[in-house]
Amino acid sequence: MKVMEDSRNLIDKFKGLENERVKAELDKSRTPLEVAIENVEHDFNIGSIVRTANSFNVAKVHIIGKKKYNRRGAMCTDKYLEIIHHSTVADFLKTQAGRELIAIENNTKEAKPLHAKQFPPDTTLIFGSENNGITPELLNQAHEIRYIESFGSTRSVNVGVAAGIAMYEYARQVIL
Repeated sequence: MKVMEDSRNLIDKFKGLENERVKAELDKSRTPLEVAIENVEHDFNIGSIVRTANSFNVAKVHIIGKKKYNRRGAMCTDKYLEIIHHSTVADFLKTQAGRELIAIENNTKEAKPLHAKQFPPDTTLIFGSENNGITPELLNQAHEIRYIESFGSTRSVNVGVAAGIAMYEYARQVIL
C-alpha cells in the first residue's frame, strides 16, 4: 500500500503501515491512562469514546457489560487499541489494582468539578450512560466523582464529548 493511496484516518507517519505495525508503534508511547465505559446504551457513543481514546493513545479501553458497539463510530481505531470486555463490574475491578478510579458523573451531589482534579498517571476514567449514569455498584468503587461544568441551559454534554474533555484534561496535566 502506497502512502498516497492509504485512505485510513491516520497521521502521516503511519500511512502505508499495516495495522499491526501501527499498533506496535503506538504501544511504544502509550499513556498510562485507561478508560472504562459502563452502561452506555447508544452504540455510536461507545465507538466515539473508543476513537477519542485512540487519539489520546490510552493504554486500555474497558467495556463493561455490553460487548458489541457501532464500530463506525470508532472509525476503525479499535484496531490500534487494547479493548477488554468485562461481563461484570467485579471482573473489571480485578484489573484495576493500584489505579485511581475517577468517575465522570453529574447525577450525584458528591461530584466535584473536573477542573479542580489533579490526576495521577495511573488513572482510569469511568463513563456511564447519559440516562442512568454509572451504576451504583461501580460508582461506589470510584475513588472520586467529578463532573464537567456546564455554562448553558443544558446540564450535561454528550458522553462522547465528556470523555474527550476528561481525556484532554488528563493529557494536559500528565502528558503535555
